[in-house]
Amino acid sequence: MQQKLPNIYQQIIQAKCDGQKLLAILLDPDKIDLEKLDQLVLKINTSPATHIFVGGSIVQSTILEELITKLKQKVKLPIVLFPGDPTQISPQADAILFLSLLSGRNPDYLIEYHVQAAPILKSTNLEIISTGYILIESGTETAVARVSKTQPLQTENVDLVLATAQAGEMLGNKLMYLEAGSGAKKAVPLNIVQLVAQNLKIPVIVGGGIVDLQGIQNAYEAGADLVVIGTAFENNIHFFD
Repeated sequence: MQQKLPNIYQQIIQAKCDGQKLLAILLDPDKIDLEKLDQLVLKINTSPATHIFVGGSIVQSTILEELITKLKQKVKLPIVLFPGDPTQISPQADAILFLSLLSGRNPDYLIEYHVQAAPILKSTNLEIISTGYILIESGTETAVARVSKTQPLQTENVDLVLATAQAGEMLGNKLMYLEAGSGAKKAVPLNIVQLVAQNLKIPVIVGGGIVDLQGIQNAYEAGADLVVIGTAFENNIHFFD
């Protein structure tokens, strides 16, 4: 098996302790043209990204393995799976966010897919990072909500958002991911980011609806330890120029 990068989670923890903010570029295999991968890699390598996330709510293409293999040859950043279901597991990656959709009550996303994934993961060297995943209302129905058949938490119900995040931390989640959803009209409100970040000890990830560099900075200042950029980079690979 391919040698994996060690202790990606510990590196995230260390960055949090040091006050270093992290940035992940999310790549959806369904939206990647392998023939244009070199151009994409050039932009990733000249960006401030610290991680690459790979995955999506639905991945219909068959290029996942090839995409990760090529990325490993061209990019030195850790490659972390961000799977919508167990079919999106690749042993070629370095780690996997083992996501529990805490904001919903669909048992498939709370435990069933995890049960299906467990035997697969045991046969790999992937670093498994238990991650609480909270979908926040963002002005439109996102792919996450549609595929998972769950409703996002409402932005005005901040107490429920915080209690959900705290419950995830108590259950042993190592990361907490606040998600507006792919293509969201609005990012996760900064007051929610701040509330969760101030009341959790584990690192907080924020993604969805961030469309510019100022949006990234705003999330950092509110307390996000790692920000994820997906659609904005997909639509404009010169995003960081």
